[in-house]
Amino acid sequence: MIKPHGSDSLNPLFVYDTEKHHQLMKEAESLPTLMLNSAAAANAVMLGAGYFNPLDGYMDLADALSVAENLHTAEGLFWPTPILNLTQDISDIEGASRIALRDPNTEGNPVMAIMDVDKIETVSDEQIQFMAGEIFGTLDPEHPGVATFTSLGNNLVSGKIQVLSFSYFQNDFPDTFRTAVEIRNEISERGWEKVVAFQTRNPMHRAHEELCRMAMERLNADGVVVHMLLGKLKKGDIPAPVRDACIRKMVELYFPKNSVMVTGYGFDMLYAGPREAVLHAVFRQNMGATHLIVGRDHAGVGDYYGAFDAQTIFDEKVPAGALDIEIFRADHTAYSKKLNRVVMMNEAEDHEKDDFVILSGTKVRQILGEGIAPPPEFSRPEVAQILMDYYQSENS
Repeated sequence: MIKPHGSDSLNPLFVYDTEKHHQLMKEAESLPTLMLNSAAAANAVMLGAGYFNPLDGYMDLADALSVAENLHTAEGLFWPTPILNLTQDISDIEGASRIALRDPNTEGNPVMAIMDVDKIETVSDEQIQFMAGEIFGTLDPEHPGVATFTSLGNNLVSGKIQVLSFSYFQNDFPDTFRTAVEIRNEISERGWEKVVAFQTRNPMHRAHEELCRMAMERLNADGVVVHMLLGKLKKGDIPAPVRDACIRKMVELYFPKNSVMVTGYGFDMLYAGPREAVLHAVFRQNMGATHLIVGRDHAGVGDYYGAFDAQTIFDEKVPAGALDIEIFRADHTAYSKKLNRVVMMNEAEDHEKDDFVILSGTKVRQILGEGIAPPPEFSRPEVAQILMDYYQSENS
């Protein structure tokens, strides 16, 4: 199986030993506490689950600035985005060497992790702006990633963590949330060697379905891991339980058995386009995938990124040998009326725009909200029904 990024074996930061877990939870009762924001909590989940291997905690300012500018830590580890614990208020933890980190997204704010504080550093507004510009390629406050990142705070708390909770993800998505450890184990149990990962924050329509099929066939892969984001999205995106139901229905009806794993991970969407695509590659390697599908405007939002910037960054910014996972480059896919099948548009000869069935996301949401199914060339009817039920319940 493909090796994890940066080490020979996966090193999840979750404390699995029951006795040690209990001892740490008891210790946390007497420690100074820091309420995490959602972004820092999501980082803790990913560190605990092994997705951010080989990191052992939150980065300090030197690493954060180096990663933002050069895509590697101060010591030279390749990494695409800073993994930070930024906060507004440090009054409760000033001078502390060991603290409890609390979950902002779960009722009662239970302890998520215990942290050995290495440094508490003040980050200037200029440094925040610099990092945001490098990560997101823009400083437009309307960009959802920029808006979130620049509001997290100017205090950077760095150090190693021991993770004690996966937040709400295990309880809310027991059939879907999986750690990198669990996915590696299942890939091994299924006997898969060549494994394609498909990233999604949306329901899968015919084009997405066919893209997974194309990647499997062209790479001669053993299977696809559909890996959906379960954390926070921007307003208007479809909630995770609805996406989950759509994807499971599509896999159940339209893919051969033992060819697709439906899984999810606990992270908030960054909308960082190219940089996030590389982060996706890192943590898909950690979960055991040998290939990641990177399509048009991967992890993008609005018109902030070029259609294929998330592919070219692997040529321009990822050094040779930095990652073992390979990229399956995909063009925009759509149903061809001429060929009566879904194709990559750049591979369809003698086609005009009107030869394809193309619907904007806005148009799809509009017709679903009106109780009208999108054409079967765009969406499987069983998937469309789940979406229509959701949109009509929202509009009623």
